[in-house]
Amino acid sequence: MKQSDARTALQLRSLVKKNGDLEVSLTHVPIPVPAANEVLVRIEAAPINPSDLGLLFAGADMTKASQGGTKDQPVVTARVPDAVLKSMAARFDVSMPIGNEGAGVVVEAGSSAAAQALLGKAVAALGGAMYSQYRCVPHEQCLVLPAGATPADGASSFVNPLTALGMVETMRSEGHTALVHTAAASNLGQMLNRICIKDRIALVNIVRNQSQGDLLRAMGAVHVCDSSSPTFVHDLIEALAVSGATIAFDAIGGGKLAGQILMCMEAALLRKATQYSRYGSPVHKQVYVYGALGPGPIELNRNFGMAWGVGGWLVTPFLQKLGMAGTQRLKERVAAELKTTFASSYAGEVSLVDALDLKSIAVYSKTATGKKYLINPNRDAAKSLGAM
Repeated sequence: MKQSDARTALQLRSLVKKNGDLEVSLTHVPIPVPAANEVLVRIEAAPINPSDLGLLFAGADMTKASQGGTKDQPVVTARVPDAVLKSMAARFDVSMPIGNEGAGVVVEAGSSAAAQALLGKAVAALGGAMYSQYRCVPHEQCLVLPAGATPADGASSFVNPLTALGMVETMRSEGHTALVHTAAASNLGQMLNRICIKDRIALVNIVRNQSQGDLLRAMGAVHVCDSSSPTFVHDLIEALAVSGATIAFDAIGGGKLAGQILMCMEAALLRKATQYSRYGSPVHKQVYVYGALGPGPIELNRNFGMAWGVGGWLVTPFLQKLGMAGTQRLKERVAAELKTTFASSYAGEVSLVDALDLKSIAVYSKTATGKKYLINPNRDAAKSLGAM
């Protein structure tokens, strides 16, 4: 892509200094001229995912942040805790763009037929730096939105849908027939629940309170276990015995939950055992940690036999392993079911400037069920780019 010095647009950036100071700001960046295989998208909706918050705020305590700069280009500063800072040496003094995914309208296209075919269309795009007014990406990183779909409808077309579908694909490829999901009332969890209902896959949903459980049951969830309930372990064993789930995807990470899931899987399997083995059930039990809502260490109490595993799982390495053809198959399903299975809901929308308002940060940075927010980089935009 070529850089155009004659035109610039705003982009949200995060900088962690070597001394531990975090600086989040808006920067004017050159808008590229698309290369032959690229398109320029005017971004109108980009979700604030937990992974985005992690990169944006770098683990800093934003309740102690301060705001400076100007009205049009505010700057937010905070302090990154020393314990977190140790893991961030690679990003010291590097200004980083934020936003994994987004959606908007293609306003310029390169010379290739595939790029030209997207001109004027509403698309979702994956490629980082989506908290920008304009984003230039290869055409193959775009997903054309179905007729009638807005950029807000398609803003979350990649991370959550492909993660949920990837969990199901992983379950099948590793020989399991049902699965467990934690933090299951999240936007992603609701999506996975709809996939499993549609595909007739038994899903055990683990939630953190009764209201989250009620929400999922109202959406048709069959197996819902509340980790705050005094009968949680008993309820989980019963759900696992009925569903036969032997693979779990855990958004919590830290704490005892992964070990509890393995223990309950073992207990459910032993109900069907015909003979005793001091090594426990020979059926492999797997927990994949894909999130870090619980930042502490993973605690495992070895009471689940010898056939088990705990590991990390991320959607990007999964898609790389799946390959282009398999990834395209998943993307086509997302497009076909964008307003049903893969529909996302949002609690609100903020502009780039609003995203650096301390009161707004206090709202959208909370990880609360049903409280996902969008950034619209072109909301209240101070200027346009000519005919764009």
